[in-house]
Amino acid sequence: MTQPSPLTPPAADQIALDVERALAEDLGAGDATADLLPVDARAHAVLTCRDAAVIAGTAWFDACFRRLDPAVRIDWQVRDGERVAPGTVICRLSGHARSLVTAERSALNFLQLLSATATLTASYVAAVAGTGTRVLDTRKTIPGLRIAQKYAVRCGGGHNHRIGLYDAILIKENHIIAAGSIAAAVAAARRSHSSLLLEIEVENLDELEQALEAGVDRIMLDNFSLADMHEAVTRTAGRVALEVSGNVDLETIGEYARTGVDFVSVGALTKHVHAVDLSLRLQLD
Repeated sequence: MTQPSPLTPPAADQIALDVERALAEDLGAGDATADLLPVDARAHAVLTCRDAAVIAGTAWFDACFRRLDPAVRIDWQVRDGERVAPGTVICRLSGHARSLVTAERSALNFLQLLSATATLTASYVAAVAGTGTRVLDTRKTIPGLRIAQKYAVRCGGGHNHRIGLYDAILIKENHIIAAGSIAAAVAAARRSHSSLLLEIEVENLDELEQALEAGVDRIMLDNFSLADMHEAVTRTAGRVALEVSGNVDLETIGEYARTGVDFVSVGALTKHVHAVDLSLRLQLD
């Protein structure tokens, strides 16, 4: 499974699709309130971050404004992946007043969500500092915004697990039940998709042994106790990568990482985010 470069945004056409959907649901037949402004009025605006945050999503922010005013000027004071303190001016804009007020909400929605994802990820990454364990995201993303949120995870120092169902195999309980056994499920996966990373979720040490015998690339320890995590690390002895999942929060992740596992996956990175507080103030020229 190939990981994207950490701070390389998705392709421009992907960002454009996200922005087109956002603007379409907001604009409908047009911005009735913006019509109150003179058609030829120009304005400038200052964007301030009111929270301590890791910034992510500047490309989506830019695309919202440029979709309505290709000549808009946007001067960023920070880049994606940078930390800012409360009260930091992070961007200045100038352009057509109507376009600025119309694009504002959609642009801020992207930036506050993605910065929140990056900020929360950075907290989890800090909690495992010095252990060698890497923090992974999951597929528990906002529908339609997975690529954007996974980019934000990278901005926060985390790593992407898999983008979707197509770029890696993760055999879980229901797959094992359907196949008849761990060995049968692994064998079927190897036959059908031999080039993909193959991971299997196990719920106890007996299943761990079965997964080791079947031969997989990574084993996910689902809701293991700390004692069993330590035992799993001892039994595998580096033969296969280990990932911890379940009951992970900022209080537990450090303990899990210190068992010696390779990865901890955290669904909260993309589904338990609290939007970063941003303020865009406009003034007519």
